[in-house]
Amino acid sequence: MSLPFYQRHHDHYDRAYRHKALQSTVSQYQKETKSKSALYAQGSTAYARGSAAYRHASAADFSLESSAAYSRGSSAYDLESAAYSYGSTAYDHSAAQSKRSAAYTKRAKQNLISEDKENEAIDYSVPIFTGREVGVRGITDTEEERIKESAAYVARRNLFATGEGVSVSKVAKSSSEEEHHEKKSRKVAIRESAERVALKKTLEETQAFHKKLNQDKLLHPPEFIIEPRSHTVWEKQNVKFHCTVAGWPEPRVTWYKNNVPIDVQTHPGKYTIENRYGLHSLEISTCDFDDTAQYRASAMNVKGEISVYASLVVKRYKGDLDASLLHAGTVSMPLSLGVTPHGYASRFEISFVDKFDVAFGREGETMSLGCTVVISPDIKRFKPDIEWYRNGVLITPSKWVQMHWTGERASLTLTHANKEDEGLYTLRVVMGEYYEEYSGYVFVRDADAEIPGAPGAPLDVQCLDANKDYVIVSWKQPAVDGGNPILGYFIDRCEVGTTHWTQCNETPVKFARFPVTGLIEGRSYIFRVRAVNKAGISLPSRVSEPVAALDPADRARLRSHPSAPWTGQIIVTEEEPAEGVVPGPPTDLQVIEATKNYVVLSWKPPGQRGHEGIMYFVEKCVAGTEEWQRVNTEIPVKSPRFAVFDLAEGKSYCFRVRCCNSAGIGEPSEATEATVVDDKLDIPKPPGRIMPTRNTDTSVVVTWTEPPDAKELVGYYIESSVVGSGHWEPCNNNPVKGMRFICHGLTNGEKYIFRVRAVNAAGLSEFSQDSEPIEVQAAIGGGLLHGVCPELSGKAGGLTDCTTSWEGMHESSQPIFDTDALLKCNAKFNRDPLPSSSDKLGSTGDNNMREMVKDAVTSAPQKVAAKQASKNITSYLCVVHVETAAPSPPYDITVLESVRDSMALGWKQPKVTGGTEITGYYVNYREVIGGVPGKWMEANIKAISERAYRIQNLKENMVYQFQVAAANLAGVGTPSLPSQPFKCEEWTIAVPGPPHDVTYTEVRKDSLVLLWKEPVYTGRSPIAGYYIDMKETEAKEEHWRSVNEKPLQKKFLKIGGLTEGVSYVFRVRATNQAGVGKPSNTTDPVVAETRPGTKEVVVDVDDNGVISLNFECDQMSPNSKFVWSKNYEPIEDDSRLAIDTKGGKSKATFKDLGEDDLGIYSCIVTDTDGVSSSYTIDEEEMKRLLALSHERKFPTVPLVSELAVEILEKGEVRFWLQAEKLSGNAKANFVFNDKEIFNGEKYKMKVDQKTGLVEMIMDKLEDKDEGTYTFQLQDGKATNQSSLVLIGDVFKKLQDEAEFQRKEWHRKQGPHFVDKLGWEVTDDCNVMLKCKVANIKKETHIVWYKDDREIMVDEEHDFKDGVCTLLISEFSKKDTGTYEVILKDDRGKDTSELKLTDTAFADLMNEVCRRIALSATDLKIQSTAEGIRLYSFVTYYVEDLRVGWMHNDTQIRFTDRVKTGVTGEQIWLQINEPTPQDKGKYTMELFDGKTTHKKTVDLSGQENYVHFFSDRARVLGGLPDVVTIQEGKALNLSCTVWGDPTPEVSWLKNEKSFVSDANCILKFESGKNVNFTISAVSTLDSGKYSLVVKNKYGTETSDVTVSVFIPEEEQENKKEDKKTKA
Repeated sequence: MSLPFYQRHHDHYDRAYRHKALQSTVSQYQKETKSKSALYAQGSTAYARGSAAYRHASAADFSLESSAAYSRGSSAYDLESAAYSYGSTAYDHSAAQSKRSAAYTKRAKQNLISEDKENEAIDYSVPIFTGREVGVRGITDTEEERIKESAAYVARRNLFATGEGVSVSKVAKSSSEEEHHEKKSRKVAIRESAERVALKKTLEETQAFHKKLNQDKLLHPPEFIIEPRSHTVWEKQNVKFHCTVAGWPEPRVTWYKNNVPIDVQTHPGKYTIENRYGLHSLEISTCDFDDTAQYRASAMNVKGEISVYASLVVKRYKGDLDASLLHAGTVSMPLSLGVTPHGYASRFEISFVDKFDVAFGREGETMSLGCTVVISPDIKRFKPDIEWYRNGVLITPSKWVQMHWTGERASLTLTHANKEDEGLYTLRVVMGEYYEEYSGYVFVRDADAEIPGAPGAPLDVQCLDANKDYVIVSWKQPAVDGGNPILGYFIDRCEVGTTHWTQCNETPVKFARFPVTGLIEGRSYIFRVRAVNKAGISLPSRVSEPVAALDPADRARLRSHPSAPWTGQIIVTEEEPAEGVVPGPPTDLQVIEATKNYVVLSWKPPGQRGHEGIMYFVEKCVAGTEEWQRVNTEIPVKSPRFAVFDLAEGKSYCFRVRCCNSAGIGEPSEATEATVVDDKLDIPKPPGRIMPTRNTDTSVVVTWTEPPDAKELVGYYIESSVVGSGHWEPCNNNPVKGMRFICHGLTNGEKYIFRVRAVNAAGLSEFSQDSEPIEVQAAIGGGLLHGVCPELSGKAGGLTDCTTSWEGMHESSQPIFDTDALLKCNAKFNRDPLPSSSDKLGSTGDNNMREMVKDAVTSAPQKVAAKQASKNITSYLCVVHVETAAPSPPYDITVLESVRDSMALGWKQPKVTGGTEITGYYVNYREVIGGVPGKWMEANIKAISERAYRIQNLKENMVYQFQVAAANLAGVGTPSLPSQPFKCEEWTIAVPGPPHDVTYTEVRKDSLVLLWKEPVYTGRSPIAGYYIDMKETEAKEEHWRSVNEKPLQKKFLKIGGLTEGVSYVFRVRATNQAGVGKPSNTTDPVVAETRPGTKEVVVDVDDNGVISLNFECDQMSPNSKFVWSKNYEPIEDDSRLAIDTKGGKSKATFKDLGEDDLGIYSCIVTDTDGVSSSYTIDEEEMKRLLALSHERKFPTVPLVSELAVEILEKGEVRFWLQAEKLSGNAKANFVFNDKEIFNGEKYKMKVDQKTGLVEMIMDKLEDKDEGTYTFQLQDGKATNQSSLVLIGDVFKKLQDEAEFQRKEWHRKQGPHFVDKLGWEVTDDCNVMLKCKVANIKKETHIVWYKDDREIMVDEEHDFKDGVCTLLISEFSKKDTGTYEVILKDDRGKDTSELKLTDTAFADLMNEVCRRIALSATDLKIQSTAEGIRLYSFVTYYVEDLRVGWMHNDTQIRFTDRVKTGVTGEQIWLQINEPTPQDKGKYTMELFDGKTTHKKTVDLSGQENYVHFFSDRARVLGGLPDVVTIQEGKALNLSCTVWGDPTPEVSWLKNEKSFVSDANCILKFESGKNVNFTISAVSTLDSGKYSLVVKNKYGTETSDVTVSVFIPEEEQENKKEDKKTKA
């Protein structure tokens, strides 16, 4: 881009240029002086006029220094410049005309001027000085203009030097620019003659003046004094942007549209650009939608350039626009269309395309939600804010949630879905003050269990209380128990930075809150929870957020004041101990939590403690005894809180605490009261009244009532089952609050039943009774979600807290329904108070021409009731009685107005509402042609809440019939009977139509209040008033009489003078200038009576002077609400009245009673039989109440709490008090030791008038801060003060606690053990050593040792679960010893040791034995060759498991016949040769060191084993035990055997089979006689002989020992024979 010509010279942008121009001027001037033409006279005259005008201006402001006028652009300078602009036109007419034609030319033309032409002398003649309109410009378009500036400036300098001038009075200026001046004086005439001669000299001096002039004192850059405003207009309107610019030289202003210069010539008549005395404007005529853009005004001179922006939004109206709203040349906007602070229109059309629906996922999966967002108009440099919410809570990006916005599509990704992610997800697109939302529910089911039948994983693990010694972990129970009750939960911990998980509890805990002890001070931990049932252990929950084992004050202090760069470890230092002082006893010892598993104690440190840190020992004893036992014998407690375990359930205990330091152990504190070890929180009872309602074709709305006496409910779980299947499926996996839920994912056409159970920390309640079956089918119009029940449709699928917000919109953006606006043709201008482009979340709009004029509407009474209820009830609960039914038909359908293509209808509410509130109406219509009705057609898809509706797009002159159906929670009722035929034609009558919705309230024995709404059709003139007619119900038509003689302006009337017990009917007529119109429909008959129990609104002034109106009702149903109104109009402005409703009482409190509050205040109770009352506050009553309020006001500022002090998390000291209320003028003074202190570096003070909270925070408590602190409050005339004395031990205690909290925050980092090394016996009876670690990383290693020898582990632990384990199979005495585990990495190491010796080993073996005993199978009976064996199998056997046997409850003495033993995993009892005496009950006793486990079997009842005692084979007798016989003798043995069947007989010799031969004859005769014969025995026949008899019932053996001897003589002979042979 080329530089402008005035910037190309190196010296100054125009010094040389002006020099050349002046040379040319002088040359031309010399020629002109020689001609002595008349131009001199004209020029002199004009110049004199300019001089006089300049003198007149300079005299007014001459007091200002000329230097200041130059440098600051003062008013004097401006006046001088302006005055001189009239008198400095010493140029010829042709040059002046050339200037006019060249004014405002584009800068581009200047840039095209060549340098040669710039240096070229220009033919120039000095023109006459004439007045001109346009002021001197700073950047001119021609060289003549610059010469003119120079000449004017020289003349101005001369005037400053001489101080002389003329008096010029400007009388008028005509269109031909003629001026009239006063008569010149003689001095002026002489002056003019002199200046003609001196003009040459004047021009020559100009050059020298410009060389010496400091131009920086004159020039300054452009500045916008007034910036253009943004506008929002309708199509076909004109709009004008204005701005004012200052600067010297005068800036050139250029207008741009979307950064493109606006060319007026290209769009003739479209744009008009003007500049009048520094006021610049851009006018755009007949705006259309394409004019929506960003406009820029750019001002530039030699000192720089500046731009300002403004936006124009042109709205295209889709309906008929009232022409009166458009005025040519002006900007007319409806009041509801504002401008945001960003300068853009407050109304954007935001729509969602390609939307996400109700989503179903499973734990561990990746889920993604997304929407394409279309915003119209699309304005550059103004981008939307994309926000995601879960259950109304803003979501921030994390490792679990990722969000992305491409400029067109918004997406949210759940990288690893968990049940915590289940809920209602809302996408909010924010454009300035306007936003639009879309919602959908996300369901997350449990992941498949690793063990079949195991429960689902717990969820929502949180750390509630963390200090140096323990962390309280809480969680929510899962919905899925795997088919077996959950026995409890295991809590695991992991040190942050590690992946080693350690189990925190040995036995499962049932209470969903558990204090985890054994933490390492200064380390950070994460936690997870696993559920366990009979089948096994669940998957772990999602881990908690990290928490440091620090006291809160130290945690806060370390967070704000880190002591050193991060090193991976926190080094905790102690103060140097002074002289040792034994600490005193702790104070304020109390039990803050007690369950079946543990008790949490809390106390305050002692005042006497010395200068060193102290620790604590906790002691316990059974209540009623004095046998104190120390709980923490090995490790003293460091925090003034501690969790005590190992307490016997149901027993009462007392506790006390001792302090200790290096000087010794102090005296104990006072003991606590007896505390019973039991859960203080009971499991809730089942919910009641389960009510399903149709919603869509795949979902059902389920409502229920809260369980009685419910405490600390976490939420509810809902289950569904197909009728007859017997299989229940969870509908939600994250407990829902509130008492309503939309169950999605159901099968269309199937019938389902539902049940609900409540959840709190104690557990899950029993299931409620099953609901009535309901068929899954869409309700009318697509479901109750957006029509049948507006309260239920507040949130998209599954939102459980059914609040008062309508269709999920912000309360302030809820559309306000006005019947008048609804039924008028131009009602489309009645937009929402805050803009919204759609009616509901998660649904598309319906542009059906028969829809209501306002899409998303709710009746004013309903809106007010909901708004009032929302201030008192956190969650409006849609409770439905089981007895509810659909409402009866509406009736009395009438036409309120008829135009060419639409008709407005009205009707009366059904007489029977079905036991619950009417939620909406559906209108149908049909054509009637020739008396033959056609097919019914729907007029509205969404239910309407008012009893008036306009049906559009009807056919002119067509006859129609209508019917209306009402709906409630139970469904849509029967439609009304078809109305009379009505013809759709333009009403042209002059009188107004009938009023509608005539109702009565506040019925008493002699009066009632009648209410009505104005006619939809007003006639040819405005409504002037109303007449009310009444008659007795049974009276004839001619007995109608008017209640009022003059027309009423208001739309309500209290009618008195009624006769008690008489029935009346009423009607209303409207009147205008043309006359009285048609009467309304008559009301239903009403009997004048005051019903028993009727109560009135009562005014009350309490002790604080608060004035309130109070109303009670004892006839409320669960759906009833109090609705307050003023002058029978809904109270929408809550700035003057606060409404509080509790149960059957409602209070309307005046915030500041004044004249604006005068009127009639009424209160009705919905869903009752007309319960209502009112109270009138007129001027006299207001004065009385104000006087009474003033009398009762106490002249002090009431305090909620006195001045108190607390230690914050970072060790800061916070002094605070709270007043009940403070006005905006309230102030506080802070005093320390009678000296006022102020907000500064040491003290941070704050007064919150809204909450009444006054606080002061000190970073650190020093010794000099000991003294008395006082807060003094002043609120108008009311004053109060509160003091706190901090001296002596109290101050020292507070100071030490603050310092203690500050130090605690610097600990607990780096790899460490969350849970120390412990043991667990698995279901396989193996021993698992476990420890939980945290703060680990990939390089962290774990090494195991036993008795200082490293244990080699097959695989390296991955730390994913944060638990490290070592499995010891078949644990026995050989495994006794000391086990150690070391956790180490480059940041350091940590060690945990476990001694499994002596008592610890015995305890472990007892548990192993217990598990082995529990694994024992039932006793079984086995037949053996010897007899009967009773046996049982265990997982494995250890010697420490003591086994005993009982026979008929008598200990068995073991013999050779009855003996016991263990073979492998089998424990057995062997009964050889059983006899009938062996019958009876046998018991095996397994003693694990603490408990005896028994297994029993009874042989008496075993029919299969009777034969063991009667028919089994046995030897009856006859065989001796020992036989001694001489060699050579005959041996004959015989015996008798028995058995059925006959036994088999065999012989053994020396345990080897033996058969008959020639030497030994074996005989078995007659099945019972056995003979054994040896004719001549020898020594070889010696040995043990066994007779074995056997049949199918058993075997018996009889032994006989045969000993053959040789007589002595024969023996000696044999010896001699041997010698001889030798």
